[in-house]
Amino acid sequence: MGDCLKALQESKGDMEEAFVILRKRGMASAAKKASRAANEGAVGTYIHAGGKIGVMIEINCESDFVARTEDFQELLKDIAMHIAAVDPRYVRREDVTAADLDREREVYRAQAAATGKPAPVVEKIVEGKMTKFYEEVCLLEQPFIKEQSVTIQQLIATKIGKLGENITVRRFARFKVGDNNWTVAQTNYTAEPTA
Repeated sequence: MGDCLKALQESKGDMEEAFVILRKRGMASAAKKASRAANEGAVGTYIHAGGKIGVMIEINCESDFVARTEDFQELLKDIAMHIAAVDPRYVRREDVTAADLDREREVYRAQAAATGKPAPVVEKIVEGKMTKFYEEVCLLEQPFIKEQSVTIQQLIATKIGKLGENITVRRFARFKVGDNNWTVAQTNYTAEPTA
């Protein structure tokens, strides 16, 4: 409550500006906590209505206490539901395979070159399309289905600020009945050993 009051005072009573200030503080708090080990957490599931799509996800945090909180469990369910709806292929940008990156860059480069634009413009087009590619295939880059103005990474950062612990998506699996192409994604993140 004190943070809300301070943000309102800073913004001179402007509620929208106060919300922005609080979000920035949450991101700053998340950045500070990012280096801390997240060895606890929970595995959650989401089965879409009708039982045709299912998701299993592991999200890690620093303590089992936080993993059992309502906020953490809500985050677990929301991200699992998001995965069911959007079907990301990777957790983070850094997890995309070199083969996938090379293939996409080559396709985008060929498309841009076909327009007859100069090479520097072609490269800018390719980079813009790669940014869009990451948004389509990387969970943390995607706009959250319940609130499109917030990415999954920002959603997690908000929970980090609220719960006071580092939170990371470790891995997920998405299955769809009758579809031979199911998704299993795991981040290259490795948790620090506990003492």
